[in-house]
Amino acid sequence: MRPAELYPDDLVYGHEASAATGVPEPVIRKWASRGKIRRYSGDARQYSGHGHEYKTMYALPEIRPLADRYKATPQRAPRAA
Repeated sequence: MRPAELYPDDLVYGHEASAATGVPEPVIRKWASRGKIRRYSGDARQYSGHGHEYKTMYALPEIRPLADRYKATPQRAPRAA
């Protein structure tokens, strides 16, 4: 079964997943690299010529349960010299 058959309306690019869930895109990519969610091949031709090449898509139903538990970690400020 192809991913588009599993999630016909829920396959989105990283920036769209970030906008829909409020989770930063680098975190979504990290979840994928750690195997928590799956990556799907996107259609780069859809955005070619606009300075972007989106190649990876994610399924929102896989991201939403992780996004519900996601809590941003505050970053440390640089030390004053």
